[in-house]
Amino acid sequence: MAKKNVGIHERLQNIGREFVDISHYIILFLISVVVVWAAGKEFIGIIQKGSADLKDILMLFIYLELLAMIGIYFKTHRLPVQFLIFIAITALSRHLVVDVQAVSDYFHLWLLATISVAIMVLSASIVVLTWTAKTFGRPEDNLDRKYANLAIEALLPDNAQAPDSNTKHRRE
Repeated sequence: MAKKNVGIHERLQNIGREFVDISHYIILFLISVVVVWAAGKEFIGIIQKGSADLKDILMLFIYLELLAMIGIYFKTHRLPVQFLIFIAITALSRHLVVDVQAVSDYFHLWLLATISVAIMVLSASIVVLTWTAKTFGRPEDNLDRKYANLAIEALLPDNAQAPDSNTKHRRE
């Protein structure tokens, strides 16, 4: 026997969550179509040129990382910040290969040093994010537990109690 006296506030919260989820799916689907289209256009350009330069390959890796990030969101409902950082590192690497050679010698040195330091800072941030996530957990882990408890409580009879949510489960 489920709780039937769910208030208007809870119903509106559920409708809002569903609307946001549907919007996320539609927008992510459109983004993935655009990424596949852009990657296909890049690939066709490589075929027409008859060879692939390092800049072309790095651009395809950026598209691949974008698609992987979208795929992870579809599977886990989480936007992995680490993938954004990987994309930034790849984009900076591509910039080093393609654009830095075209600037003057004096500016070339400063640009090279700045981009190299940025890549090292981004790499260090991935290490820090991974370490803190393993050590302290992620904020969305608490949200998952909260929504799971709300769903369980909605299914229980009025006088029953939900099981203890402090039990740690192994992640798959």
